[in-house]
Amino acid sequence: MAKDLIFVTGGSSGIGQGMIEARTDRDARVFNLSRRSGKESTHIEADLASITGWDIAEKLFMEEISKFSGERILFIHSAGTLSPIGFAGEQDSDRYRSNILLNSAAPQILGDSFLRALANFPGLGVVLFIGSGASHTAYAGWSGYCGGKAAADQWVRSVGIELTARGDKSKVLSIAPGIVETDMQSEIRRTEAKDFPEVDMFISLHNQGELKTAAEVSDKIWTVLDANRFKNGETLDLRDTL
Repeated sequence: MAKDLIFVTGGSSGIGQGMIEARTDRDARVFNLSRRSGKESTHIEADLASITGWDIAEKLFMEEISKFSGERILFIHSAGTLSPIGFAGEQDSDRYRSNILLNSAAPQILGDSFLRALANFPGLGVVLFIGSGASHTAYAGWSGYCGGKAAADQWVRSVGIELTARGDKSKVLSIAPGIVETDMQSEIRRTEAKDFPEVDMFISLHNQGELKTAAEVSDKIWTVLDANRFKNGETLDLRDTL
């Protein structure tokens, strides 16, 4: 029996994939909840910008956690989107709504479902949101993304207080990884300045070699998780942590 049970959203690319690949040599059972399949995990197809996707995730949590007898269960929410990049009120309404549902609603709804599924688990349960500096720094063209990351961080702070107040051993935290070379960064660099006025800054950071790889960042995040020295409800910046 595996020691860890791990659920990762957005595990087919970027940091989500990096988090999964970093566990390939460990005693862990890993599920990737995403629209596309990835590597080194059991793929559960789910559109997490939809109620149907949330229901799929909740059912998976309930079924797998109820029969798990290992030591630790983690829910790592990495799924997110910048699209559509551009000013609010000027974007396709369906795409903008999807952005809001994935970035703002999904982490809170899935986090709640996961904690409910943990109710009778005697070991350690951890919720990790992959955060962003965009939770406290506003960017024109990123209203849905910035708003979603801010909402997720505030959920972590609030739920951390709740878990501590009732003496629950479960823990929640958010970790902002810094600027990482992912598909999202490529999308940013392709964006026109009229939709994202700060695009030149991100192009410059890339050209100067300032971006970390998903593998580097994932290894550091796992170091934080495995040490279990973070406070309940913390919102951390990885660059200040290690």
